[in-house]
Amino acid sequence: MFTSLFKPSIAHHLENTIRPGSRYGLYPEKLPQLFISNTARLEKWLARHIENLFCAATVGSKKQRRFIRQVDKLGMTLAKKSDASLDQLIHKVRTHLRSRGITESATIIAFATIREVSRRLLGMPHHEVQLLGGRCILYGAIAEMQTGEGKTLTAVLPACTAAMAGIPVHVVTVNDYLAKRDAESMQAIYQHFGLSLGVIQAGMDPEQRRAAYACDITYCSNKQLAFDYLKDGLLLKGHEDRLSLTLLSLIDKRFDQNQLLLRGLNFAIVDEADSIFIDEARTPLILSRTSDVSDSEQTERVFYQQALSITEELRDYLDFTVDYKAREITLTTAGLNHIDQECDDLGGHWNRQRQRKIFILLALNARYLYNKDRHYLIHHDAVHIIDEQTGRIMVDQTWEYGLQQMIEAKEGCELTPKRETLTQVSYQHFFQRYWRLGGMTGTGQECKSELNLVYGLKVVTIPSHKPSQRKYYPIQVANTQHEKWEAVVTSIMREHRVGRPVLIGTTTVEESEYLSAILKDEGLVHQVLNAKYHQVEAEIVAQAGTQGQIMVATNMAGRGTDIKLSDDVAELGGLHVIICQYSRSRRIDRQLAGRCARQGDPGSEETIIALDDEKILAYCSPVLSWLVLILEKWSHTLSHKLSVVLAKKAQRAMERADYRQRMMVMKIDALQHKRLAFTGKNQ
Repeated sequence: MFTSLFKPSIAHHLENTIRPGSRYGLYPEKLPQLFISNTARLEKWLARHIENLFCAATVGSKKQRRFIRQVDKLGMTLAKKSDASLDQLIHKVRTHLRSRGITESATIIAFATIREVSRRLLGMPHHEVQLLGGRCILYGAIAEMQTGEGKTLTAVLPACTAAMAGIPVHVVTVNDYLAKRDAESMQAIYQHFGLSLGVIQAGMDPEQRRAAYACDITYCSNKQLAFDYLKDGLLLKGHEDRLSLTLLSLIDKRFDQNQLLLRGLNFAIVDEADSIFIDEARTPLILSRTSDVSDSEQTERVFYQQALSITEELRDYLDFTVDYKAREITLTTAGLNHIDQECDDLGGHWNRQRQRKIFILLALNARYLYNKDRHYLIHHDAVHIIDEQTGRIMVDQTWEYGLQQMIEAKEGCELTPKRETLTQVSYQHFFQRYWRLGGMTGTGQECKSELNLVYGLKVVTIPSHKPSQRKYYPIQVANTQHEKWEAVVTSIMREHRVGRPVLIGTTTVEESEYLSAILKDEGLVHQVLNAKYHQVEAEIVAQAGTQGQIMVATNMAGRGTDIKLSDDVAELGGLHVIICQYSRSRRIDRQLAGRCARQGDPGSEETIIALDDEKILAYCSPVLSWLVLILEKWSHTLSHKLSVVLAKKAQRAMERADYRQRMMVMKIDALQHKRLAFTGKNQ
């Protein structure tokens, strides 16, 4: 029976079985598409719309239904087999995948076998939604699966299948916590198939990283992976094939092939794909080292303190203007004259006009655009950057061009040594280098055009396993922040009296601490989850779904957080989620709301915003805000509707601004690679 299924299917045969070797070199990777022309954008736009008009949907097609039927049919047979017989089939599947590559028929057997092993070891057999998602990922697409559908278990299907074919697999998550959690929860399945599993964590030395990447499957965060690739790039110097590496080892005695961390970019499965591909792609990844030439810390501190002191005398609107929307500060003519008067008597570095202007602008940025507990926090007398998208600390990352030192001087912290750039890459160009790329997310439709344009990935919507029971409360719009927090506390107390657990989503550490102080005054026992308490994240999340629990959290409680409800909570209505402010993207808000009503559980979502929110003020016309206040006197209903439109308009404006910034990062990266290419082969 099984022999007939091993016949290769040309229609669904993967392009190639990409793995290190003579054909693809010892460090396989593709050349990225460095620049996306307007013609290419138009062609992809036309192709997408023509496909939507004339092509049947991928999910629900005859091929997909046939795939599910065959896996189910084989699964019923496997359920009757002994463990020894199942192990024999596993050996046969691995041999076939190794020798002939990944075919549709082999995929059917592999998926059915993996599902049966998962049922026996974990008591969690894959359902149809997960099988469809796993197939989409394996064939190079992004599976959009609703939150709570079990994406962690879904990733096991393509990861295990590709690894059995000898393809090194990277399962990429948004942070180290999720990488470790997902790897540990799925480890038993991989071990049963004889596959080695590695996990990359911050603080690991090169030997530990090398051993983890040498495994068949490696779980890692996107930042750890990309920086390790940049480190390899400094060693490779454009020599990725077998012959080039051999010649390089002969020419350069300092080069040792065993010093490489990765085994190339073969196959990546990206969890929360839109967060990594879109939200975190606004800034390039820069690998740097401590500069050899540096003034003493005391001299630098005096210089930075002088700059901060001068900015105290400068007047907003008269000496400088702040554009909070573009996050830029511009000095006026009066401001330049004021600076010249202040700096003439200081001497030293301040005698140079260009340098004094640069440092004054740095000090103004540190004072007005970068705020404690919003953009960074102080931990162990050091400044740590907070990732705005995830709410987490960005480990081992600093700002460039003296901004890090200026903020450290502002906060009275020890100055970090200055650093010089060694190499850099954008997320767009990095992930384009993978030979095989797939992903999964709960929110992909809003950015499917960009995912297709930049990464060549199509978004396939997977139907939910169970109908959603989420209830949507009416949106509340307050005129001021004070009124908003009063409404939030009222909502918390209303649900808390019933006994329901409540999750309140804030955008910054500062907001979460502020709300926590209000709840303490009200006598409400609660937990706070932000970048300050990341070490106890697992314990806080584990209790968040129990009766009467209140959790105030930043975006840390969004993606990847699985809040399990206790048995008595479902009868009370499930988890209640309160969104206190629209984020920079609709997808981030959807992810936070996705913490409730998972897998058919009950739950509810409520949004409470304020019109004086800084993002609404920055991205919307003052005329519209004024019109809302005027209409409030005449019609509360009309004013409320216009207020909601105003807030959503600001959110879409932020999305467009972020998109332009990502395209600019790609363009700069392309120019950088083009400039370096004149010195030789550029990778």
